Amino acid sequence: MHGHELSPSTIAVGAGRPNRVPGGPLNTPITLASALVPGGASEYGRHGNPTWESFEAVLGALEGGRALAFASGIAATTALFDLVPGRAAVVAPRHAYYGTINQLKERARRGLIELRLVDIDNTQQVVDACEGAALVWIESPTNPALEIADIAAIAQAASAGGTAVAVDNTFATPLRQKPLEQGADFVVHSASKLLSGHSDVILGAVVTNSDRAYAAIEKRRSVLGAIPGAMETWLATRGMRTLHVRLDRAEANARELHKRLSASDRVVYSRYPGFGTIIAFEVVGGAAVAQKMTEQSDVITYATSLGGVESTWERRRRHAGEPESVPEGLIRFSVGIEDVEDLWLDIQTALAAFA
Repeated sequence: MHGHELSPSTIAVGAGRPNRVPGGPLNTPITLASALVPGGASEYGRHGNPTWESFEAVLGALEGGRALAFASGIAATTALFDLVPGRAAVVAPRHAYYGTINQLKERARRGLIELRLVDIDNTQQVVDACEGAALVWIESPTNPALEIADIAAIAQAASAGGTAVAVDNTFATPLRQKPLEQGADFVVHSASKLLSGHSDVILGAVVTNSDRAYAAIEKRRSVLGAIPGAMETWLATRGMRTLHVRLDRAEANARELHKRLSASDRVVYSRYPGFGTIIAFEVVGGAAVAQKMTEQSDVITYATSLGGVESTWERRRRHAGEPESVPEGLIRFSVGIEDVEDLWLDIQTALAAFA
């Protein structure tokens, strides 16, 4: 209508709303129904819901594809992995979300796939591993090591060899990178994190710009029953309306805190990819000190999740499933939108007390 491409922030606010009719609602209502009147797009709640469609419209517009909502990030990942042919090879990062890696390892143990683990920031190693593979799974930045993949280069080489490319875009969000535009076939999100942004939703999503792939993923969602709730998708849609302002504020905080952590003599190293809201760092004293620090902070919450308006941190290796290549003392710090000076004082106090 305006003759120019809308910015992502405008899309986040405006996409997925109902048609403007007199007396109509500004927001898509929450549809709490297990059955729908026949004659529409769906007549049973496992196959569709108008509230899901609003969330999917916003995320699809932001990513440049068509989105499908799932009950969780793992449910979305499972649906995608189910498309891999039997005993085919899957390439994945050595450092990645342990729920994803453990699922791939379990499939490999059962003889369902061949798993090839790589250093995702070593592009040539990834490209070489893609030979004959059915799927390359990319996290960028990785969780929790924050390594960056050359998505475009990997996608170009993988596609030339017939290998599908899927990118977990949870940490970056479509406001910082759009994998489909770089040649990826699928984008996956844990929408529980930055997209919804308030630590009150468990939700996942897959996005693709292929009609065939969309139909296959939609079928897996229906067959597996990995469907989202209407309330969850409504909350996530509301969260995405403010994604740009939340991300801008938290990202500014993260940049400043990374700079200060890097200059501290109580910190071994601090890693930050230059965008996003996650910092990974280690402190003098190792795992014991890291565990005490994260448990005793006042402003920063000791919790395993990330991407909310509140800052959270934890020592990742406290989880039994975390890859052994992740350092024992690594702290994953999800920076929120609080005042940066309050956050820094909280960090300094914890460092002084234990490091």
